[in-house]
Formats: sequence, C-alpha cells, structure tokens
Amino acid sequence: MNDSPTPPAPPSTGLSDEDEAILAFTPAPTCGRADGWTALRQTDFIHALAVMGTVTRACKAVGMSRQTAYKLRERPEAADFARAWDAALMMGYDRMFSMAMDRALNGVTRPRYYRGRQIGTITRPDFRMAMAALAEPPEVPQRHRKLTE
Repeated sequence: MNDSPTPPAPPSTGLSDEDEAILAFTPAPTCGRADGWTALRQTDFIHALAVMGTVTRACKAVGMSRQTAYKLRERPEAADFARAWDAALMMGYDRMFSMAMDRALNGVTRPRYYRGRQIGTITRPDFRMAMAALAEPPEVPQRHRKLTE
C-alpha cells in the first residue's frame, strides 16, 4: 500500500517532451458519453497515431471506430484536434521512415539453421522496406476527406 502524498506518475507514451508539446491540443467537446470520444480517449488516440502512424491502428488501440474518428475530426469545434492529428500522422510517418532506413542501412539479423539446429546468424540489408518508403511520400492531410476512403 502506498501512503505517499504524491500521486503515481502517468504511464509513459514513449514520446519526447518536444513531441508532447507539438501534440498538445484542446480536446473537442463531446456529449459526455463514457463510451464516446472523451478528452482522455482523444489524447490517447493522438499519442497512438504518433507512435503507430496509421489511423486504423490508432483507433483500434483506443477502442473506437475509424468512422467516428473522422466524424469527430470534421466537426468545426475540433479544429485543434485536427491540427494535432495532422502533426501526429507526420510524426508516425517519420518514425516508420526512420525504421525503414535503419533496416536498409544496418540490416536485419536472421538465424541460420542446419538440420533443425541454429548454427549462427546472418545480417543482411532489407532494401525492400526502404524502397517502399521512398516510393510513396506521406499523404498531405486534407480537411475535407470522405469517410469512405
């Protein structure tokens, strides 16, 4: 049992203080449903988006649907949320691009087997991921996207 007067520290998101400052936003007002887009859920979504880089995975991480996320983004009072969304999406892309370049330059280590036993490892560069990252630049966020895209 903890009798200290200070509350426990919140869990780390894995983002730097500078990234946290960039992603800071005022949550969009909601109707107050406990299972809806609460302020905490909006913040968690933005952090997940910055780490994962895709809307679908970030929505799954916070337990919400992609359609409701886009509906929230399109609301006029959610302009700050949309700005943070765009910044988080670019951070996620930058993170994935860095990982792809690291794999291309430093390689991927894989085990080598002979007759069912591991006899060593081999490190080879993985250029496929880097080429995919270079071939498709990040999508520029658009304010008025259709929900069916």
